[in-house]
Amino acid sequence: MVVREVIVDLDDASRRLAWSASGGRLSHHNASLQIFEEGGGRSRLVWIADLLPHEMAQPIAGMIDEGMRAMRKTLEARAAAQ
Repeated sequence: MVVREVIVDLDDASRRLAWSASGGRLSHHNASLQIFEEGGGRSRLVWIADLLPHEMAQPIAGMIDEGMRAMRKTLEARAAAQ
């Protein structure tokens, strides 16, 4: 699937990124990603996506899961190197 992603907002203070996507089989897509400190050197990432048509929810969920795995792998490798 090929889509065009546009950054809607980048807020460093709240550690939040929001974007939208158009194209492919999506008629609507907007998402946000925000990081919350959990203490003890841990963080919680919250990724929210709204999209249409609803039939695209499962394929997009798979892409989100893959993105989360890539982020986790990168961050864990960086932490281990320090």
